[in-house]
Amino acid sequence: MDTRLIPQNHGPSSVADATLRLRWSVPVTDTRGLPPMCVRADTRTVLCRTGALPADSRGRRIRVSARLAGAPSEVTVRIDTMWSGGTTDRNPQNNTPKVLALDTGDVYYF
Repeated sequence: MDTRLIPQNHGPSSVADATLRLRWSVPVTDTRGLPPMCVRADTRTVLCRTGALPADSRGRRIRVSARLAGAPSEVTVRIDTMWSGGTTDRNPQNNTPKVLALDTGDVYYF
């Protein structure tokens, strides 16, 4: 499963660095293709650093390729902001999106 995301900082302050957590609803069996800014945390979780995020800007795209255990017909991926250097967030409700992906062969955009 390929998961691609672009971190975004809505401000009001710049973020020197942040860590995102990607957590799948099923175990991940292979993460050999992780980008250098990401590490595997446990059987279902990958952590990725975003780098600097100036206020009201987007960061660089992060692509995580993970092979999932079995052949699930659906999987959820939850993306959380784990660390942002203590900066204030005007909209913390958008920090934990949860996406349901069905095994249809389609590409999903959220």
